[in-house]
Amino acid sequence: MKEIEEKLSGKIERLTNRTFKFDERVGEGWFSAVYFLKTKEIAEKMTPNQTITMQFFQRTTEAVLCGTDEAIALLHQFAEEPETLEIKSLKDGDRISPYEAVLTVTGKYQQFGFLEGIIDGILARRTSVATNVYNVVKAARTSGKQKPIIFMGDRDDHFTQQAGDGYAAFIGGSTAQATHAMNEWWGKSGMGTMPHALIQMFDGDIVKATQAYHETFPEDELVALVDYNNDVITDSLKVAHAFGNDLKCVRLDTSNALVDKYFLRNEHLMGTFDPRGVNPELVYALRRALNAEGFYHVKIFVSGGFNEERIRYFENEQVPVDMYGVGRNLLQINIGFTGDNVLLNGKPQAKEGRKLWPNPRLETVTYQGL
Repeated sequence: MKEIEEKLSGKIERLTNRTFKFDERVGEGWFSAVYFLKTKEIAEKMTPNQTITMQFFQRTTEAVLCGTDEAIALLHQFAEEPETLEIKSLKDGDRISPYEAVLTVTGKYQQFGFLEGIIDGILARRTSVATNVYNVVKAARTSGKQKPIIFMGDRDDHFTQQAGDGYAAFIGGSTAQATHAMNEWWGKSGMGTMPHALIQMFDGDIVKATQAYHETFPEDELVALVDYNNDVITDSLKVAHAFGNDLKCVRLDTSNALVDKYFLRNEHLMGTFDPRGVNPELVYALRRALNAEGFYHVKIFVSGGFNEERIRYFENEQVPVDMYGVGRNLLQINIGFTGDNVLLNGKPQAKEGRKLWPNPRLETVTYQGL
Protein backbone atom coordinates (compact mmCIF):
# COMPACT_ATOMS: atom_id res chain seq x y z
CA MET A 1 0.00 0.00 0.00
CA LYS A 2 2.88 2.41 0.59
CA GLU A 3 3.66 2.65 -3.14
CA ILE A 4 0.02 3.38 -3.97
CA GLU A 5 -0.29 6.01 -1.25
CA GLU A 6 2.86 7.73 -2.52
CA LYS A 7 1.36 7.87 -6.00
CA LEU A 8 -1.83 9.34 -4.65
CA SER A 9 -0.04 11.99 -2.61
CA GLY A 10 1.86 13.19 -5.68
CA LYS A 11 5.24 11.89 -4.50
CA ILE A 12 6.30 10.60 -7.89
CA GLU A 13 8.87 11.99 -10.26
CA ARG A 14 7.45 14.00 -13.13
CA LEU A 15 7.67 12.47 -16.56
CA THR A 16 9.79 14.40 -19.05
CA ASN A 17 9.10 15.53 -22.59
CA ARG A 18 11.03 12.52 -23.85
CA THR A 19 8.36 10.18 -22.48
CA PHE A 20 5.66 11.20 -24.92
CA LYS A 21 5.25 10.65 -28.65
CA PHE A 22 2.95 13.31 -30.06
CA ASP A 23 1.67 13.53 -33.61
CA GLU A 24 3.53 16.45 -35.17
CA ARG A 25 0.28 17.69 -36.71
CA VAL A 26 -0.72 18.96 -33.25
CA GLY A 27 1.49 21.96 -33.97
CA GLU A 28 -0.38 22.58 -37.22
CA GLY A 29 -3.72 22.73 -35.43
CA TRP A 30 -4.96 19.49 -36.98
CA PHE A 31 -6.46 18.27 -33.70
CA SER A 32 -7.69 21.65 -32.42
CA ALA A 33 -11.26 22.91 -32.72
CA VAL A 34 -11.37 25.33 -35.65
CA TYR A 35 -12.71 28.20 -33.54
CA PHE A 36 -9.52 28.07 -31.45
CA LEU A 37 -7.47 28.37 -34.63
CA LYS A 38 -9.54 31.33 -35.79
CA THR A 39 -9.18 33.01 -32.39
CA LYS A 40 -5.41 32.52 -32.56
CA GLU A 41 -5.35 34.30 -35.93
CA ILE A 42 -7.44 37.19 -34.63
CA ALA A 43 -5.27 37.54 -31.51
CA GLU A 44 -2.11 37.66 -33.62
CA LYS A 45 -3.56 40.48 -35.72
CA MET A 46 -5.54 42.56 -33.25
CA THR A 47 -4.42 41.89 -29.66
CA PRO A 48 -0.87 40.62 -30.06
CA ASN A 49 0.48 41.86 -26.73
CA GLN A 50 -2.26 40.81 -24.34
CA THR A 51 -1.60 38.19 -21.68
CA ILE A 52 -4.18 35.68 -20.53
CA THR A 53 -4.34 33.04 -17.81
CA MET A 54 -6.08 29.78 -18.66
CA GLN A 55 -7.30 27.59 -15.80
CA PHE A 56 -8.19 23.88 -16.05
CA PHE A 57 -10.56 22.07 -13.67
CA GLN A 58 -13.22 19.36 -13.46
CA ARG A 59 -16.61 19.70 -11.81
CA THR A 60 -17.64 16.06 -11.38
CA THR A 61 -16.24 14.30 -8.35
CA GLU A 62 -13.38 13.64 -5.99
CA ALA A 63 -10.77 12.17 -8.33
CA VAL A 64 -7.21 11.00 -8.81
CA LEU A 65 -5.54 13.48 -11.14
CA CYS A 66 -3.58 12.18 -14.11
CA GLY A 67 -2.39 13.74 -17.37
CA THR A 68 -0.65 16.87 -16.07
CA ASP A 69 2.84 15.77 -17.16
CA GLU A 70 1.49 14.87 -20.59
CA ALA A 71 -0.27 18.23 -20.91
CA ILE A 72 2.85 20.12 -19.84
CA ALA A 73 4.96 18.18 -22.33
CA LEU A 74 2.42 19.07 -25.01
CA LEU A 75 2.78 22.75 -24.16
CA HIS A 76 6.57 22.52 -24.16
CA GLN A 77 6.57 20.90 -27.58
CA PHE A 78 3.88 22.83 -29.46
CA ALA A 79 3.34 26.22 -27.79
CA GLU A 80 5.17 29.16 -29.31
CA GLU A 81 8.14 30.22 -27.15
CA PRO A 82 7.11 27.81 -24.36
CA GLU A 83 9.99 29.01 -22.18
CA THR A 84 8.11 32.30 -21.72
CA LEU A 85 4.93 30.67 -20.41
CA GLU A 86 4.17 30.54 -16.70
CA ILE A 87 2.83 27.05 -15.96
CA LYS A 88 1.56 25.97 -12.56
CA SER A 89 0.29 22.47 -11.95
CA LEU A 90 -0.67 19.78 -9.51
CA LYS A 91 1.01 16.39 -9.95
CA ASP A 92 -0.18 13.12 -11.39
CA GLY A 93 -1.55 11.12 -8.48
CA ASP A 94 -2.85 14.10 -6.49
CA ARG A 95 -6.35 13.81 -5.09
CA ILE A 96 -8.53 16.61 -6.45
CA SER A 97 -11.97 18.07 -5.73
CA PRO A 98 -14.63 19.50 -8.05
CA TYR A 99 -13.81 23.00 -9.27
CA GLU A 100 -10.23 22.79 -8.00
CA ALA A 101 -7.72 24.31 -10.43
CA VAL A 102 -5.26 21.60 -11.46
CA LEU A 103 -3.31 23.52 -14.12
CA THR A 104 -2.90 27.18 -15.04
CA VAL A 105 -1.04 28.60 -18.01
CA THR A 106 -0.19 32.27 -18.43
CA GLY A 107 1.06 33.82 -21.65
CA LYS A 108 -0.21 35.22 -24.93
CA TYR A 109 -3.30 33.48 -26.26
CA GLN A 110 -1.73 32.92 -29.66
CA GLN A 111 1.11 31.01 -28.02
CA PHE A 112 -0.97 28.17 -26.60
CA GLY A 113 -4.73 28.82 -26.75
CA PHE A 114 -5.25 26.42 -29.65
CA LEU A 115 -4.13 23.56 -27.37
CA GLU A 116 -7.01 24.06 -24.91
CA GLY A 117 -9.27 21.26 -26.15
CA ILE A 118 -6.40 18.80 -26.48
CA ILE A 119 -5.34 19.44 -22.88
CA ASP A 120 -8.96 19.00 -21.72
CA GLY A 121 -9.04 15.64 -23.48
CA ILE A 122 -5.74 14.48 -22.02
CA LEU A 123 -6.79 15.34 -18.47
CA ALA A 124 -10.27 13.86 -18.92
CA ARG A 125 -9.12 10.48 -20.22
CA ARG A 126 -6.15 9.99 -17.92
CA THR A 127 -7.95 11.19 -14.79
CA SER A 128 -11.01 9.05 -15.55
CA VAL A 129 -8.90 5.89 -15.94
CA ALA A 130 -6.76 6.65 -12.87
CA THR A 131 -9.85 7.31 -10.77
CA ASN A 132 -11.66 4.21 -12.03
CA VAL A 133 -8.65 2.08 -11.14
CA TYR A 134 -8.23 3.71 -7.75
CA ASN A 135 -11.86 2.99 -6.87
CA VAL A 136 -11.46 -0.64 -7.92
CA VAL A 137 -8.24 -0.89 -5.90
CA LYS A 138 -10.06 0.46 -2.85
CA ALA A 139 -12.83 -2.10 -3.35
CA ALA A 140 -10.25 -4.89 -3.37
CA ARG A 141 -8.66 -3.76 -0.12
CA THR A 142 -10.03 -5.63 2.88
CA SER A 143 -8.77 -6.20 6.42
CA GLY A 144 -5.69 -4.13 5.65
CA LYS A 145 -4.72 -6.42 2.79
CA GLN A 146 -4.52 -5.16 -0.78
CA LYS A 147 -5.46 -7.68 -3.45
CA PRO A 148 -3.72 -7.05 -6.81
CA ILE A 149 -5.65 -5.47 -9.68
CA ILE A 150 -4.41 -6.49 -13.14
CA PHE A 151 -5.26 -3.98 -15.90
CA MET A 152 -6.48 -6.01 -18.89
CA GLY A 153 -7.92 -3.24 -21.06
CA ASP A 154 -6.09 -3.94 -24.32
CA ARG A 155 -9.05 -5.49 -26.14
CA ASP A 156 -11.38 -2.68 -25.11
CA ASP A 157 -9.10 0.19 -26.11
CA HIS A 158 -7.62 1.63 -29.28
CA PHE A 159 -4.02 0.45 -29.35
CA THR A 160 -2.69 4.00 -29.66
CA GLN A 161 -4.05 4.73 -26.17
CA GLN A 162 -2.39 1.81 -24.40
CA ALA A 163 0.70 3.65 -23.12
CA GLY A 164 -1.24 6.53 -21.62
CA ASP A 165 -4.04 4.41 -20.21
CA GLY A 166 -1.56 1.93 -18.75
CA TYR A 167 0.25 4.78 -17.03
CA ALA A 168 -3.05 6.16 -15.72
CA ALA A 169 -3.89 2.70 -14.37
CA PHE A 170 -0.49 2.64 -12.67
CA ILE A 171 -1.20 6.03 -11.07
CA GLY A 172 -4.54 4.64 -9.87
CA GLY A 173 -2.85 1.67 -8.20
CA SER A 174 -2.92 -1.21 -10.69
CA THR A 175 -0.03 -3.57 -10.05
CA ALA A 176 0.40 -4.96 -13.56
CA GLN A 177 -0.74 -4.36 -17.14
CA ALA A 178 -1.46 -6.73 -20.00
CA THR A 179 0.84 -5.31 -22.70
CA HIS A 180 4.34 -3.90 -22.94
CA ALA A 181 2.89 -0.65 -24.31
CA MET A 182 0.79 -0.16 -21.18
CA ASN A 183 3.98 -0.23 -19.15
CA GLU A 184 6.04 2.00 -21.45
CA TRP A 185 5.77 5.25 -19.51
CA TRP A 186 6.58 3.77 -16.11
CA GLY A 187 9.39 1.44 -17.06
CA LYS A 188 7.99 -2.06 -16.62
CA SER A 189 7.08 -4.94 -18.94
CA GLY A 190 3.71 -6.43 -19.72
CA MET A 191 2.38 -9.25 -17.57
CA GLY A 192 0.42 -12.19 -18.97
CA THR A 193 -0.18 -15.89 -18.63
CA MET A 194 -2.09 -17.90 -21.24
CA PRO A 195 -5.10 -17.16 -23.45
CA HIS A 196 -7.83 -19.59 -24.44
CA ALA A 197 -6.16 -19.85 -27.85
CA LEU A 198 -3.23 -21.73 -26.31
CA ILE A 199 -5.53 -24.37 -24.84
CA GLN A 200 -7.30 -24.74 -28.16
CA MET A 201 -3.96 -25.54 -29.81
CA PHE A 202 -3.74 -28.57 -27.53
CA ASP A 203 -7.25 -29.76 -28.34
CA GLY A 204 -8.68 -28.47 -25.07
CA ASP A 205 -6.18 -30.38 -22.92
CA ILE A 206 -5.43 -27.99 -20.07
CA VAL A 207 -2.50 -30.06 -18.75
CA LYS A 208 -0.73 -30.22 -22.11
CA ALA A 209 -1.26 -26.50 -22.71
CA THR A 210 0.07 -25.64 -19.26
CA GLN A 211 3.06 -27.93 -19.74
CA ALA A 212 3.89 -26.21 -23.03
CA TYR A 213 3.72 -22.83 -21.33
CA HIS A 214 5.86 -23.99 -18.42
CA GLU A 215 8.54 -25.45 -20.69
CA THR A 216 8.67 -22.32 -22.85
CA PHE A 217 8.61 -19.79 -20.01
CA PRO A 218 10.12 -21.64 -17.02
CA GLU A 219 10.98 -18.40 -15.18
CA ASP A 220 7.35 -17.24 -15.08
CA GLU A 221 5.13 -18.00 -12.14
CA LEU A 222 2.83 -20.72 -13.45
CA VAL A 223 -0.77 -19.56 -13.80
CA ALA A 224 -3.27 -21.84 -15.53
CA LEU A 225 -6.43 -20.61 -17.28
CA VAL A 226 -9.04 -23.18 -16.24
CA ASP A 227 -12.43 -22.22 -17.73
CA TYR A 228 -11.84 -23.35 -21.36
CA ASN A 229 -13.90 -26.52 -20.87
CA ASN A 230 -16.39 -24.76 -18.56
CA ASP A 231 -15.38 -27.11 -15.76
CA VAL A 232 -13.06 -25.05 -13.59
CA ILE A 233 -12.90 -27.34 -10.56
CA THR A 234 -12.08 -30.47 -12.56
CA ASP A 235 -9.46 -28.69 -14.66
CA SER A 236 -7.96 -26.86 -11.69
CA LEU A 237 -7.43 -30.16 -9.90
CA LYS A 238 -5.93 -31.67 -13.04
CA VAL A 239 -3.24 -29.00 -13.32
CA ALA A 240 -2.71 -28.92 -9.56
CA HIS A 241 -1.97 -32.64 -9.50
CA ALA A 242 0.19 -32.39 -12.61
CA PHE A 243 2.36 -29.49 -11.45
CA GLY A 244 2.18 -29.55 -7.66
CA ASN A 245 4.09 -26.70 -6.04
CA ASP A 246 5.04 -25.27 -9.44
CA LEU A 247 1.43 -24.20 -9.98
CA LYS A 248 1.01 -20.81 -8.34
CA CYS A 249 -2.45 -19.74 -9.46
CA VAL A 250 -5.53 -20.64 -11.51
CA ARG A 251 -7.55 -18.06 -13.42
CA LEU A 252 -11.30 -18.18 -13.94
CA ASP A 253 -12.75 -16.22 -16.87
CA THR A 254 -16.10 -17.98 -17.30
CA SER A 255 -18.53 -16.25 -19.65
CA ASN A 256 -21.54 -14.65 -18.01
CA ALA A 257 -23.64 -16.60 -20.52
CA LEU A 258 -22.50 -19.99 -19.17
CA VAL A 259 -23.18 -22.10 -16.11
CA ASP A 260 -20.15 -24.10 -15.02
CA LYS A 261 -20.47 -27.89 -15.22
CA TYR A 262 -19.95 -28.09 -11.47
CA PHE A 263 -23.48 -26.76 -10.98
CA LEU A 264 -24.91 -29.02 -13.67
CA ARG A 265 -23.52 -31.97 -11.71
CA ASN A 266 -24.91 -30.53 -8.47
CA GLU A 267 -28.35 -29.29 -9.45
CA HIS A 268 -29.46 -29.27 -5.82
CA LEU A 269 -27.32 -26.14 -5.37
CA MET A 270 -29.28 -24.21 -7.96
CA GLY A 271 -32.14 -21.83 -7.35
CA THR A 272 -30.82 -19.52 -4.65
CA PHE A 273 -28.21 -17.57 -6.65
CA ASP A 274 -27.25 -16.68 -10.19
CA PRO A 275 -25.01 -19.57 -11.33
CA ARG A 276 -23.71 -17.88 -14.46
CA GLY A 277 -20.16 -16.71 -15.02
CA VAL A 278 -17.60 -16.31 -12.26
CA ASN A 279 -19.85 -16.25 -9.21
CA PRO A 280 -19.11 -16.49 -5.49
CA GLU A 281 -20.47 -20.04 -5.10
CA LEU A 282 -18.16 -21.29 -7.85
CA VAL A 283 -15.12 -19.69 -6.22
CA TYR A 284 -16.07 -21.05 -2.78
CA ALA A 285 -16.39 -24.52 -4.28
CA LEU A 286 -13.06 -24.23 -6.08
CA ARG A 287 -11.26 -23.13 -2.93
CA ARG A 288 -12.75 -26.02 -0.99
CA ALA A 289 -11.76 -28.51 -3.68
CA LEU A 290 -8.17 -27.26 -3.86
CA ASN A 291 -7.80 -27.28 -0.09
CA ALA A 292 -9.28 -30.76 0.20
CA GLU A 293 -6.52 -32.06 -2.09
CA GLY A 294 -3.81 -30.18 -0.18
CA PHE A 295 -3.31 -27.35 -2.69
CA TYR A 296 -3.60 -24.51 -0.20
CA HIS A 297 -0.82 -22.62 -1.98
CA VAL A 298 -2.69 -22.29 -5.29
CA LYS A 299 -4.19 -18.82 -5.57
CA ILE A 300 -7.40 -17.89 -7.38
CA PHE A 301 -7.41 -15.13 -10.02
CA VAL A 302 -10.77 -14.03 -11.45
CA SER A 303 -11.60 -11.93 -14.50
CA GLY A 304 -14.51 -11.25 -16.83
CA GLY A 305 -16.89 -8.32 -16.26
CA PHE A 306 -15.50 -7.19 -12.93
CA ASN A 307 -16.01 -3.60 -11.82
CA GLU A 308 -15.92 -1.67 -8.56
CA GLU A 309 -19.41 -2.75 -7.48
CA ARG A 310 -18.85 -6.43 -8.25
CA ILE A 311 -15.46 -6.52 -6.55
CA ARG A 312 -16.89 -4.79 -3.49
CA TYR A 313 -19.65 -7.41 -3.35
CA PHE A 314 -17.14 -10.27 -3.58
CA GLU A 315 -15.04 -8.72 -0.83
CA ASN A 316 -18.01 -8.07 1.44
CA GLU A 317 -19.00 -11.71 1.00
CA GLN A 318 -15.41 -12.76 1.75
CA VAL A 319 -15.16 -14.72 -1.49
CA PRO A 320 -11.67 -16.34 -1.50
CA VAL A 321 -10.30 -14.44 -4.48
CA ASP A 322 -6.60 -13.52 -4.46
CA MET A 323 -6.46 -11.14 -7.43
CA TYR A 324 -8.77 -9.48 -9.95
CA GLY A 325 -8.39 -8.78 -13.66
CA VAL A 326 -10.37 -5.79 -14.92
CA GLY A 327 -10.67 -4.39 -18.43
CA ARG A 328 -13.35 -2.31 -20.10
CA ASN A 329 -14.89 -1.05 -16.87
CA LEU A 330 -11.71 0.90 -16.13
CA LEU A 331 -11.83 2.76 -19.45
CA GLN A 332 -15.10 4.63 -19.01
CA ILE A 333 -14.55 8.36 -19.48
CA ASN A 334 -16.72 9.99 -16.84
CA ILE A 335 -14.70 13.02 -15.71
CA GLY A 336 -14.59 15.98 -18.09
CA PHE A 337 -12.22 18.94 -17.83
CA THR A 338 -12.74 22.56 -18.83
CA GLY A 339 -10.19 25.20 -19.73
CA ASP A 340 -11.31 28.78 -19.03
CA ASN A 341 -9.57 32.07 -19.66
CA VAL A 342 -9.91 33.80 -16.27
CA LEU A 343 -7.36 36.67 -16.28
CA LEU A 344 -6.64 39.26 -18.95
CA ASN A 345 -3.42 41.20 -18.48
CA GLY A 346 -3.40 40.10 -14.85
CA LYS A 347 -6.93 41.32 -14.08
CA PRO A 348 -10.11 39.24 -13.63
CA GLN A 349 -11.89 38.71 -16.92
CA ALA A 350 -13.94 35.57 -17.48
CA LYS A 351 -17.34 34.48 -18.69
CA GLU A 352 -20.17 34.79 -16.20
CA GLY A 353 -19.98 32.11 -13.52
CA ARG A 354 -16.26 31.49 -13.91
CA LYS A 355 -13.29 33.11 -12.21
CA LEU A 356 -9.76 32.35 -11.10
CA TRP A 357 -9.77 29.86 -8.25
CA PRO A 358 -6.42 30.31 -6.50
CA ASN A 359 -4.97 27.00 -5.43
CA PRO A 360 -1.97 27.06 -3.06
CA ARG A 361 -1.21 23.46 -4.01
CA LEU A 362 -0.22 24.44 -7.56
CA GLU A 363 3.51 24.26 -8.20
CA THR A 364 5.43 26.26 -10.79
CA VAL A 365 6.78 23.96 -13.50
CA THR A 366 10.23 24.71 -14.88
CA TYR A 367 10.54 24.63 -18.66
CA GLN A 368 12.47 21.65 -20.01
CA GLY A 369 13.84 22.09 -23.49
CA LEU A 370 13.25 19.38 -26.04
